[in-house]
Amino acid sequence: MNEPQNVNNYDGPVFNAAVSGAQFAWNNGSVNQNQQNNSAVAPGFEDLARLVTDLLRQLPRAGLTDQDREDADAAAREVLAAVTQPETPEPGRLRRALATLKGALAPVATGVVAGTATGAQEWARTAIENLTHLG
Repeated sequence: MNEPQNVNNYDGPVFNAAVSGAQFAWNNGSVNQNQQNNSAVAPGFEDLARLVTDLLRQLPRAGLTDQDREDADAAAREVLAAVTQPETPEPGRLRRALATLKGALAPVATGVVAGTATGAQEWARTAIENLTHLG
């Protein structure tokens, strides 16, 4: 004899494991989300953490393609994760994340991509210079 099947219809995301620190938007036309990381910053990396946090706020107006913006966002969050660990940030991890972040901003800084905010090209150029100096 056939056993009855269970059918589950969900109207939103379903998680089958623990999820921590995630943000989700469901059935939205456009979404702006912010998240604060109040972890302590490793000594000597405070200015870099402030710069990257500010960059994350301004990123949506930079004029990047969706993929480049996602890459820049992920790299910026990787930088923040590296500098808020209890131990000293791993230089290679930090260097790679900063390189990815600078690479994502380069098209705006060089004028290849026109930013949507007034002064986006200068903003991106200054951001790259500061990331280079502080990284």
